[in-house]
Amino acid sequence: MNFDFSEDQEILRGEARKFLEARCPLALVRGVLEDEGRSHDATLWQGLVDQGWTALTLPEEHGGLGMSRTDLCVLAEELGRVLAPVPFASTVYFLAEAIMLAGSDIQREKLPAIASGECIGCLAIDEGAGEPSRKKVEARVQNGLLSGIKQPVIDGLCATDALVWARDESETPRLFLASLVHEGVRRVAIDSLDPSRGIARLEFSGVPVQPIGGPELLDRLLDGAAVLLAFEQIGGADRALEQAVAFAKERSAFGREIGSYQAIKHKLADAYVHNQIARSNAYYGIWALDADSDELPHAAAAARVSACQAMWYAARESIQTHGGIGFTWEADQHLFYRRALHLNMAIGSPRMWRDRLFAALEMHDGDSN
Repeated sequence: MNFDFSEDQEILRGEARKFLEARCPLALVRGVLEDEGRSHDATLWQGLVDQGWTALTLPEEHGGLGMSRTDLCVLAEELGRVLAPVPFASTVYFLAEAIMLAGSDIQREKLPAIASGECIGCLAIDEGAGEPSRKKVEARVQNGLLSGIKQPVIDGLCATDALVWARDESETPRLFLASLVHEGVRRVAIDSLDPSRGIARLEFSGVPVQPIGGPELLDRLLDGAAVLLAFEQIGGADRALEQAVAFAKERSAFGREIGSYQAIKHKLADAYVHNQIARSNAYYGIWALDADSDELPHAAAAARVSACQAMWYAARESIQTHGGIGFTWEADQHLFYRRALHLNMAIGSPRMWRDRLFAALEMHDGDSN
């Protein structure tokens, strides 16, 4: 089985990297992080739309390009390398994917607006601290109207539409599609470790919603997003490691480059190993996602767990390798550490995904027997 990218996908990677290096320097990420009034960079978002990235996997009949999720993971990795402050994951990995998988004809009419960047999505499943839970759901839908509070919601400050996990009239939790451009929606910004990806508290009061799917759809969305976010994390981990290696070759102490000391070499070698393990699992995950394989649940969980570890470790060791300057606000290393911790909790913690991995493997072993 060949897990390598095709020639066309490598060309796509090269063009994406050139575009992002020109349009998304780390100074832009820092600018969004330091500006309390910005939840994302609107200019960069429009640039991605103009490049056709938001339309990449959408059907051609709905204004999309009809490309594969493997093509999408190439873009995800490049977005991760530059820590892009845009609602790409929330819109493409969740909202667009949910509508393509389970949307009604009416709901699929939103796809052209997603392609054009007019429609920005978010996933609202949490209701406070702790892991996402299907049982701890207070938000309710009565007579087609949603009331309740969801928090924290990544990209909830800039989103136009939300996938909301709420109880229906029979008390069964399911996903609903809600417009956030409604007088019954109140948004409150929440402080977070990575303000370059704005997080909100969403308060709903009599907001019209449409049902879109149940637990099976939520599981499928989380598994798909785990794989694609793994590629974002790998992109960030690789770049954090590259920065650390470059600094270790330049910085001298006691007459030698610090990279020649075993204490530094071993840490950077460990980071490289973590990154390669994560990449291997992510390749397996994107194969399972694109092939719609029964192996997706454990492939996605493995990708998620290893990618969380890889980016966190690489970002931490990049700070340590840079020494005193690495801990300062002026250095860029904290940007990678912030994003690593943000992505670690974006769709549930690594501990939750380890539990999902064990459960998926047990189910797989039981089916084999």
